[in-house]
Amino acid sequence: MIKNIPDGVYPTMVTPFTDDNKIDYNGVLAMLEWYSNNGVDGIFAICQSSEIFFLSFEERLELLRFIMKNKPADMSVVASGHTADELDRQIYEANAFISEGIDAYVFIANRFAKQDEDDSVFLKNYEKMVSSIPEIGLGIYECPYPYKRLMAPETLRQCALDGRLKFLKDTCCRIGEIEAKLKAVEGLGLKIYNANSATLLESLRAGCAGFSGVMGNFHPELYSWLCKNYKTEPEKAEQVQAFLAFASLAECQMYPVNAKYHLGLCGVDIGYNCRVKDASLFTEGNKKEIQQMFTVEKMFKEMLNIG
Repeated sequence: MIKNIPDGVYPTMVTPFTDDNKIDYNGVLAMLEWYSNNGVDGIFAICQSSEIFFLSFEERLELLRFIMKNKPADMSVVASGHTADELDRQIYEANAFISEGIDAYVFIANRFAKQDEDDSVFLKNYEKMVSSIPEIGLGIYECPYPYKRLMAPETLRQCALDGRLKFLKDTCCRIGEIEAKLKAVEGLGLKIYNANSATLLESLRAGCAGFSGVMGNFHPELYSWLCKNYKTEPEKAEQVQAFLAFASLAECQMYPVNAKYHLGLCGVDIGYNCRVKDASLFTEGNKKEIQQMFTVEKMFKEMLNIG
């Protein structure tokens, strides 16, 4: 069944790990509660922030199954897990993930063609995949790993023509390209969610449906406020936008280690173990930067009476 994907904020859900490098399911529960309490409209699960390229298929499926069984009833879930190289294996895994009842299955754009292959290869593999999975809402994620494949507006339109494509996590970081994509898919039911904090307000004004990015793991309530209030409180929206863009420099620090550390400051005690990065390299200086950002967040929200 093709479900509606609500507008708003979809954090890219991180995966907590125990000290012995297993998925920490108590931590997953705590994160789901925290997301819900901080105004998100849904989550993007089993994505790159979840460290999916460092999880086995069985771990990805078990994690998604747990999320679907324990998520708040009103929380939308779009999910990927799309990491395999061979198309037949991609189809097999997609069917397994879809069977868990997610709202949309999200393809990773670079999985359908190699870096030196053109969009004809992408479209051929995309069409075979779509014809091999159940009638469900679909998404595309312009994931930067192992290489970033951005969607050309006309290619995106070709994918959206059948009405199944509902979600694009855009990572181009350029408002002109976002506007071109919005124009290309106008009237086709595809919603674009910007992953880039610096261009978020401009993109909302241009017609984007919301935000889906890593900074949703730091202060999702501010992103939620901006998405819901940018039209009615334009001056305040400019101030929130300025803070979000500046704070997003944290992406360049040691993500997702720093996001997990920040979640701990928020009361979500999941530690900051990772598979994708060595958490022991997260220095005292790094910690102080995140602590001080957390202090400024609280000051900013109090000043503007948000959250």
